[in-house]
Amino acid sequence: MRHEEVVLGRQPVLDGSGALVAYELLFRKSDDDGPAANFERPLDEMRASSQVMAGALVDIGLSDSLGPHFGYVNTDHSLLMDDVVNVLPPDRFVLEVLETTTVDAALRDRLAELRALGYSLALDDVASLDDPRLALLPLVDIVKVDVLLAGAHGSARLAGELAGSGKTLLAEKVETAEQFEAARNDGFELFQGFFFAQPQLLRTRRPIASSDAILRLLTLLEQDCGLDVLADELRRHPDLATRLLRLVRSGAAGIRHTVDSIPAAIQLVGTRQISRWAQLLLYSCDNQRPARRDPLVQQVGTRARTMELVAADWRPDDERLGAQAFMTGMLSKVDALFGMPLAEALKDLPLAAPIRAALLERDGRLGALLQLCEARERLDEGAIRRSCRELGGIGLAAVARAEASAAAWTLSISGAGIDDA
Repeated sequence: MRHEEVVLGRQPVLDGSGALVAYELLFRKSDDDGPAANFERPLDEMRASSQVMAGALVDIGLSDSLGPHFGYVNTDHSLLMDDVVNVLPPDRFVLEVLETTTVDAALRDRLAELRALGYSLALDDVASLDDPRLALLPLVDIVKVDVLLAGAHGSARLAGELAGSGKTLLAEKVETAEQFEAARNDGFELFQGFFFAQPQLLRTRRPIASSDAILRLLTLLEQDCGLDVLADELRRHPDLATRLLRLVRSGAAGIRHTVDSIPAAIQLVGTRQISRWAQLLLYSCDNQRPARRDPLVQQVGTRARTMELVAADWRPDDERLGAQAFMTGMLSKVDALFGMPLAEALKDLPLAAPIRAALLERDGRLGALLQLCEARERLDEGAIRRSCRELGGIGLAAVARAEASAAAWTLSISGAGIDDA
């Protein structure tokens, strides 16, 4: 499976005492470690902001990208009007209305809706009192003034005019001690700029998602296909299923629970939020090869299904064990899937304790099932027999049947509905 590096920039937002209160999350234009010019405004704001949101929520995670602080995210007219922005938890993010945003009645209504949902809103890069976005002042909480562009006189005038508005004033692009002191004297409460810190780079790796797979998932969601069909679709794509678990962990769905199966994750997040998340991934991804051409996806699917079938044969009355076995198998190669050590790949996943123990320590019933599948893949007859004994004497023939059935199942579902062209 091919991987790509996720690079996210973040720049601190400080109060007048120098205490950290938030980070602005920034689109990274290139992979090098050059100067801040690489954070310049992208040509495609929608895609850039989607990549930032996906990076913060799913790839890097909120704990590593923001810690306990708020995150500021750039949003243009298209993104603000799109339901996908609602994937961001309102208690963690401030939506910045960019200077390129057209002010119209639809935008006003949408900002009022977002505000009612609990989002904090900011006007970004305000540099003069002629800015048409100041008509949105009753709907926003924060005004970010570009002190570099506005100049000392313009910044002071803006601060004076906005002083009685009840809005928090943030001085951005502060580059010198003199600018900081002047802004503080003008009444600004929050500060951001190179004088305090240049953007810091956050990096991780992720599997490159197939837009075909995401489109199929969105189609099923639009058709209101039901829990079982949706769970089966996610079974076909362990990379998407794993990223869904990270969404659960991020609290983007308003919940913070452990899960032990794909259906449980779907029920916790809800189809509306999954649809938003899938749109976010689609906006930020490039088209890649389908699952049937990826040997890692084939191996993971076969292993997970084998574990599920063996569990059903071993404990036919325990449906939960089968669901847990599938999830354990699906996540057992997540290190290869995401190109990082297993413990690191699992640390942000909200896994039930038996699944985590099986993956990290090969412990418990799930650990025994996993060891059996690994022994089969290595053709280690001694280890296979030991695992069968540990599982209560399950027969070798039953395991072979389960594996053959699992291989056929994986081939059938990884090809269904996907164009090989």
